[in-house]
Amino acid sequence: MATSMPERSRRMRIKNLIFFKALPLLILPLLLSGCSMALMDPKGEVGSEIKSLIITAFWLMMIVVIPVIVMTFLFAWRYRNTNYKAKYTPNWAHSNVIEAIVWFVPLVIIAFLAIITWQTSHSLNPNVPIDAEEGTEPMEIDVVALDWKWLFIYPDLGIASVNEVAFPVDTPVQFNITSGTVMNAFMIPRLGSQLYAMAGMDNELYLIANEEGIYPGRSTNFSGAGFSEMIFAAQATSQEGFEAWVEKVRQSSETLSFEQGYEELAAPSVGHPVEYFSNVPAELYDNIVMSFKNGTAVQPGHSGGHGGHGGGHAAEQDEHGEGHDVAMSAEVAE
Repeated sequence: MATSMPERSRRMRIKNLIFFKALPLLILPLLLSGCSMALMDPKGEVGSEIKSLIITAFWLMMIVVIPVIVMTFLFAWRYRNTNYKAKYTPNWAHSNVIEAIVWFVPLVIIAFLAIITWQTSHSLNPNVPIDAEEGTEPMEIDVVALDWKWLFIYPDLGIASVNEVAFPVDTPVQFNITSGTVMNAFMIPRLGSQLYAMAGMDNELYLIANEEGIYPGRSTNFSGAGFSEMIFAAQATSQEGFEAWVEKVRQSSETLSFEQGYEELAAPSVGHPVEYFSNVPAELYDNIVMSFKNGTAVQPGHSGGHGGHGGGHAAEQDEHGEGHDVAMSAEVAE
């Protein structure tokens, strides 16, 4: 019997619908083939341990997830409406065996995850120094989160850079992290842990790069309009390459101190270019941290210099206080 036109049209629409629904699934692997997951492609000791933790936790959870997905399709097929061989038991409500399995397996997985989490919480503590190879001196770099840029200070070398940091490969690096503005978060995904940067606080993060390369770093905590552009390049180089980079920074004519240059640098800017400072006092980082504790924090855009609102308000109080004291003295004299 010939198929009617409406029937052929309906079948064609169904085929087209299936094709266009399946098309994204066919294209997706091609689109994702150019993507790279930084956490799954670590270039440092800490990053490798984090990757191992993620994979271990993933496969432990798959012990439950995969059987559930398989059984969902299996039960749907077995108990389909047209399968008359399937046993129909409308009054069935409980099974001790099934109950034991659905409770025991997840509890075992949770116990393993708890043990792993406890161990890695200590072994991956960002404040724990990384053991250096014999003859390798750890490096110290001060990091200051600004709006919307990163300031890197090398206290032992007397130099600093903006939106670019360099260090030798296979050398443990101690990052001292703070903020000169709102709370932020510092992270180099391919090297490991994220750590928060908070004004008036000093946090320590230890990382190491085991392969040479340029690794993107960024802010991972929303901090305002320029947040998406708050990125920097972390260069892991050979010792010779690092020394060449230091020499390049020292060729800069720019200098930076808390009293001169810092307030201008701290002013909000988006897409700030890489900048080098050849002469920076070692105490700059400590000055920035302490400024939030003694009321001298820089507040770009406000009058009062480094005193900001605090200095102006204090001066206003002193002025009122002196007037009040004078009035009281006159009153007593009378």
